[in-house]
Parts: sequence; C-alpha cells; structure tokens
Amino acid sequence: MKTVGMYLVDLLAAYGVDTVFGIPGVHTIELYRGLAGSALRHVSARHEQGLGFMADGYARATGKPGVCFVITGPGMTNIATSMAQAYADSIPMLVISSVNASGDIGSGNGHLHELPDQHAFAENIAAFSYTVPRAEALSQAIARAFAVFSGGRPRPVHLQIPLDVLAAPADALPPVPAAPPRIAPGPASADGIDALRAKAAAARAPLILAGGGALAAADDVRWLAETLDAPVVMTINGRGVLAPAHPLGISWSASSDAVRALMRDSDLIVALGTELGPTDYDLYATRSFSMPASLVRIDIDPQQLCRNAVSALPLLGDVGETLRALRRVWPAAARARTDGDGVERAAVCRAAARRELNDEMQRDLALLDSVRDALPDAAIVGDSTRIVYAGNVGFAAPRPRSWFNASVGFGSLGYGLPAAVGASLGDASRPVVCIAGDGGFQYTLAELGTAVQHRARVIVVLLNNGGYGEIKRAMIDGGVDPVGVDLHTPDFVAIARAYGWGAQRVNEGASLAGALGEAAAHDAPYLIEIRTA
Repeated sequence: MKTVGMYLVDLLAAYGVDTVFGIPGVHTIELYRGLAGSALRHVSARHEQGLGFMADGYARATGKPGVCFVITGPGMTNIATSMAQAYADSIPMLVISSVNASGDIGSGNGHLHELPDQHAFAENIAAFSYTVPRAEALSQAIARAFAVFSGGRPRPVHLQIPLDVLAAPADALPPVPAAPPRIAPGPASADGIDALRAKAAAARAPLILAGGGALAAADDVRWLAETLDAPVVMTINGRGVLAPAHPLGISWSASSDAVRALMRDSDLIVALGTELGPTDYDLYATRSFSMPASLVRIDIDPQQLCRNAVSALPLLGDVGETLRALRRVWPAAARARTDGDGVERAAVCRAAARRELNDEMQRDLALLDSVRDALPDAAIVGDSTRIVYAGNVGFAAPRPRSWFNASVGFGSLGYGLPAAVGASLGDASRPVVCIAGDGGFQYTLAELGTAVQHRARVIVVLLNNGGYGEIKRAMIDGGVDPVGVDLHTPDFVAIARAYGWGAQRVNEGASLAGALGEAAAHDAPYLIEIRTA
C-alpha cells in the first residue's frame, strides 16, 4: 500500500525537489517511509532552526525552494526563526510538518507535541499556512506552494498534515504527473512598458536600483544599464548583479551620503525588485531621506509597489520578463546614447562612498576583499557580525548569489554556518565561506556535524572578540554600562577538530590568504579562527 507520506515524496520529486532538510520524529515517520527509495537526498540537521537556515541558504544559492520536514509542536516552534528570516528576505521555503490527528487538533487534551493552534502560529511567517484535510487535497496544496515560489513574491509556505492523513492510503489518488504545470510570472503591461520606454528615452541622468528581485535577471539589468548609460546601485540582496569590474556598478549602501547624492541628482530612477526598505535605504535610521519623484518601480508584488515610496510609474511584473519586453519594443537605433556620463557618475559615487568609511570599516572591507581574491568563485555567507555589516556597506560581490546574510530584515543570529552548509549542498561546484562572530556562531555550532556528515565544502572564518561585541559597543555609545555581552568562549579550533573539521588559528590580516588556500585544499570543512580582542 502506498501512503500519503509516500505520495508526497513522489510529488516533491516531480516538482524538481532534490534535497529535503529534516529531523525525523515519531510524528513524521510516514513522511520518511518513501524517502529511502527515492531520488531525494535527506540532510539531517542537529536542530530545526539550523535546518531552516540550511533550506534558506540552499534556496539563495540555487534559486529553488528549500524543503523542510519537521515534527508537530517543537519542530515548528524551533523552525519559526528561520521561517521569519526567509519571510523578511523573500526566500522560497516549503515547510512540511505533521500535526495531531484530525479529531485531536486544537482539543487541548495534552496530546504529544500539541500546540493550541499550530496553523495560526505559522501563518504570520508564511505566505500561507494550510492544513491538508484529506489525501485528495495534497496535490492541490503542493501546487499552490509552488505557484507562490515561481509566480509571485517567494516566501515560506507551511503545510501541516494530520497524522491520520499522512498514514492514509494513496493508491486511489491520481498518478503523480511527470511534469506538473508551472506558473511563470509575466512582464508588466504593454502600456506600462511604453511609458517606461518614453521616460528612459528622455532621461539624461538615469539611475538603476537593483534588489534581490533582480538576481535572476542580471543579463537584462546589465543591458538596461549599458543602454541608458545608467549607474546601478545594488542593494545587499542584489549584490553581484553587475560584476565588481563593471564601470557602472555601485556596490555601496544606498544609505551612504554618496549614493543619496547620486539619487537626488538623477532625473530618472528605475527600481528593480527592491522593497526600498530601511535596512538598505535608511540604515542609520535618520528618516531624513525621501525618494525622488522620478521613481519607476518594477516588482512582482503589487503591495510592494506601494510600500516605502510612492512611484510615478509602478509596473507590476517580473523584472527579467519586463526588461526583455522593453528590449523587444525599443529598436537599437532609437535607444543609442553617446552623450551619457554614467560611468563618470558611478566612479565619483564610488570614490565618495569610500571616503565616508572610518579606519575600522576600511580594514573590515579589506579582509573581505582578501577572501574574495583568494577564492574568487566562492559564495560568502554572513552571520550578524561586524565585518558582515561592513560588507553590507561596501562589498562588491563577484556574481549573483555570492553574497548574502541575515543581518538585514529579520536579523537572526546563528544564520551563517547552517546557511553556508545549505548553500554548499545546493551548489557543490564552488566553495562557500561563512563569516561569523563567536557569539552568533554558538547559536548553531552543532551544525558543524551536519557539514561533515554531508561533505559540505564550507570554510568558516570566525572572528572571536569574546562576546557580543557590537551590542557592547552600542551599550557604551548609548551610555549604558555593558551587561551580558562578555562571554566565556570555548576553544573553537579544538571543537571543530573534534567534529572532523580542519582548523587553525591565525592573526588578523596577513596570514588569512594562506589559511584560505589550505582550507580550500582540505578534504573536509575547515575553520579559521581570528582573535580580534
């Protein structure tokens, strides 16, 4: 007999899922019945928060949804932080949980793992949360989830399946389709594209703002930039859309005085897949900047077109599809521009932004540059730590999906290591470097074991200042005597080696490049500790 749990595994495979992050429990045994003989790889994490961050890193590295199996109750509460981070950053994640048997949901009788309302708990951190009421409803629920991932603003989806439904027979269900239909997003309206063409043709000092929604359209963004001779400011989640050497690229924070001046002096701003949120555009919480009236927005989410700034021309559609449609209706001869000064404007902005840095931030960026130079193909995944904050201000990522972290949006600690593991398992063709501080690293330290078990190509650069250094600094700056920020830290090198990692301790700066070379050549994950205090 084929059960619903087994049918679900077949459905996931049909939708192209190749990896599931999970921790099995007595409530999810039926989810695992079909895994052993399937093409799906199961990655066993050490904590549900870690497996959620792994799914997030996998999704960011591949562009595909990260899929999680978790148990009723504690599994859901543990993964909630990871879901909230993914929700804040528009990351596709499918969280499939068990829930108590249909007649027991919400009873309050004290069943194992029972929550008063698990659905209500999850729906605030998901595009939607749905209880699968019977076997026949499963295919539609999975189709809805993948419609969110491919056809709209991607965010976590939570599906909970009652224990009795998971174990129910599935032999009478329709065969799993070999290639389920997919919902593909389209371009903005023809009238909107014509209006954009007119504005673009008339602009003399255009500017492009590229966010995470432009990652999959890097070639199209480059075409638009070169056509308009327009500098491109890349948000934190949009880094790498233009390569570091591209003369129109600006990998500097939109909160910097230099970028704000560039925006003020532009007669057309085209915002591509960016929420214009304060962690990018008002990092220092001054509330002193407003977007110029010349703003055009392209976004797949209609609500996002109206948030944070009013647009003169809001265009609802996929960034790549819209730009390709613009290209088709805008003849090359009509759009040729020879009198632009975009390259000069970009160079002036970059130089001015660098002059804003203090000495500490310049050192931090130099360290990140040394990582990129030593491992140019690597993806760099950050936890919430000082050097990552500096990178968010001014690090030039080599390509899309090669710089991401959790220090914006929801701002979770403990993200770096598991997200790096997930990124490596999603794309094994390149190394993944995790930048973490000692405080945040200890949130999910046990995932060192997951990395070894599943042979993830992860290098951790651990900055150890003996505590929550940035919070300590904020307390001192705010006139608060520091409390709770100085930590006893273990011997991280010894712990890493105990888990089967290679590990060494180096001095900050000069010896890092050599250590990175050793780490890249090592046949297991590798940790490099740098004492900074």
